[in-house]
Amino acid sequence: MKIATFNINGIKARIAALSDWLAEARPDVALLQEIKSVDEGFPREHFEDMGYRVETHGQKGFNGVAILSRLPLEDVARGLPGDDSDEQARWIEATVIGDAGAVRVCGLYLPNGNPVPGPKFDYKLAWMARMEAHARALLATEMPVVLAGDYNVIPQDEDAARPEAWRDDALARPESRAAFRRILNLGFTEAIRARTQAPGLYSFWDYQAGAWERNNGIRIDHLLLSPQAADLMQDAGIEAAVRGRDKPSDHVPVWVDLAA
Repeated sequence: MKIATFNINGIKARIAALSDWLAEARPDVALLQEIKSVDEGFPREHFEDMGYRVETHGQKGFNGVAILSRLPLEDVARGLPGDDSDEQARWIEATVIGDAGAVRVCGLYLPNGNPVPGPKFDYKLAWMARMEAHARALLATEMPVVLAGDYNVIPQDEDAARPEAWRDDALARPESRAAFRRILNLGFTEAIRARTQAPGLYSFWDYQAGAWERNNGIRIDHLLLSPQAADLMQDAGIEAAVRGRDKPSDHVPVWVDLAA
């Protein structure tokens, strides 16, 4: 079961690029962020014609997450538990029925949090605390769980080409990194870092100042695996070359392959 996360930065702007990648990479499950569309506006039929089941949790103009799956989906849930007043569409989860077992996948678009300090950073940290609580509940099910998406967190300096440029940014603040580690330390495995500790691995390059051409990137798209999912991991990777294609997102797909 190949599970990928991809912040597409607008489904309407990126439908061709996303379709090309899906046809080429053929992930069983694609967890999308920043679809920037209400549910009714998502081009569902297009992706159904490509063989995908489609579940969305959309919002007009920004945010929004979706699951595209070639495999059956059950128990779809939308919204991160813990705050009924939160109207931002940043979380969707479902159980994927694979050939060898079921996997609970959670697609997330974690808040950016800038500027720091301020209410947006406070919201980010509160959101991460809610995620930690929900992650604990998911672990208690003892089923394979994958928490995948745009975390808007640079876990350590090795995950940025120019770490000094991010010192005061919400993505690399000590509070953000500590909140990320608290989730990880519940017992999750970070898929890419389980494969390699090498520096220079990035999943995002800004559109400005020739960031892609100069490889001035950061790694903020992550897949966290529960112990049961980590036991099934066969491979993981980042498809950096996608960033160099026509009309790309500023993110690229990150994936894990599970024996499920």
